[in-house]
Amino acid sequence: MKFKLGLIWRIIIAIALAVALGLLVPKFGEGFAEGFVSLAATFNMLFGGFLNFIVPLIIIAFIAPGIAELGKGSGRLLGLATAFAYISTIVAGIIAFFAATTLLPGLIDKVGSGGIGEATREAATSFFELEMTPVMGVMSALLIAFVLGIGMASIGSKSMLAVFNEFHVLIEKVISYVIIPLLPFHIFGIFLNMTYTGQVSKVLSVFAVVFVMIIALHLIMLTLQYTVAGSLSKRNPFGLMKTMAPAYFTAVGTQSSAATIPVTLRQARQAGASEKVANFTVPLFATIHLSGSTITLVSCSIGVMLMNGMPISFGAYLPFIFMLGVTMIAAPGVPGGAVMAAVGLLGTMLGFDESMVALMIALYMAQDSFGTATNVTGDGALAIIVDKFTKKEDKVPSKN
Repeated sequence: MKFKLGLIWRIIIAIALAVALGLLVPKFGEGFAEGFVSLAATFNMLFGGFLNFIVPLIIIAFIAPGIAELGKGSGRLLGLATAFAYISTIVAGIIAFFAATTLLPGLIDKVGSGGIGEATREAATSFFELEMTPVMGVMSALLIAFVLGIGMASIGSKSMLAVFNEFHVLIEKVISYVIIPLLPFHIFGIFLNMTYTGQVSKVLSVFAVVFVMIIALHLIMLTLQYTVAGSLSKRNPFGLMKTMAPAYFTAVGTQSSAATIPVTLRQARQAGASEKVANFTVPLFATIHLSGSTITLVSCSIGVMLMNGMPISFGAYLPFIFMLGVTMIAAPGVPGGAVMAAVGLLGTMLGFDESMVALMIALYMAQDSFGTATNVTGDGALAIIVDKFTKKEDKVPSKN
């Protein structure tokens, strides 16, 4: 039987090796140490350039067919499901923002905030520079994705949708077979630089703090979702959460909302959602409902910004949360898809540079399984809520 090491373990090993080698290589002489760190910086330059190049393509490949597919649903049920999924995702982001901005500043100040990204750039210089210019900017890619997605949905284009679905599969392959396998090496280079400059202890301390806060926020969000579902269905919220527990633990293992759909569907029916509503909403929510991922992205991004001494305001951050709910459509197809889809927004809306994006990815990947588990477990609550609203509307007598 072939043993396959999961992504999170590869990242943990990469960070551990980076810390160990970052402390060890200076003992072989400053020249050797600088050369070794510069070699890692060269790889990071190439990988970061390719990631910047592929981001607009990821946005188009994920969003355009995702929006077009939404147009295939039955009107009222699709509208209710989409509205509740988006509201849940946005609420999760807002809760995460206020929790992170309340709790993290004091905790991160205790471990220091020395401008991690800047220190990393000063520590290493690549042997050469190679520019990989994206075919378009992130905002241009978003606009194209919206226009094409809405257009395909409005005219019911099957041929164009087939092309974009294949394009989606192609980009998914690039993520699965190029970006994800090379990601631990990229994170290795970033942490090697930080160890070499003496910043790594601060970063790892922040990792621990952010991780604990995120898990707590996931549980709070699930409790909120099932309190609403329980009040509408007149059932114990914690009993409903217990019923959905198999979906949670399956998602922790698979790291994929899509792969967990059969279990989520079965448990949602047991929790009280009708078969018709569950069959329609659960596969849809696996694509568009990402409350757990949003909590993680918002919390991690605020942690990285605080480490780099960047200003944070709700007014400037709210548009980022609103855009997350759209850009992550269809992202759950691959592990880490949500953060890959958000890379463009991190740069354009929050001002992240390559080293900050790498830290963000490492933070996100460390708990991707739990974010995905929160997404799919929340799907059961939303299915119950949509089911109750559908039944209420069915009971309203016609005026004709």
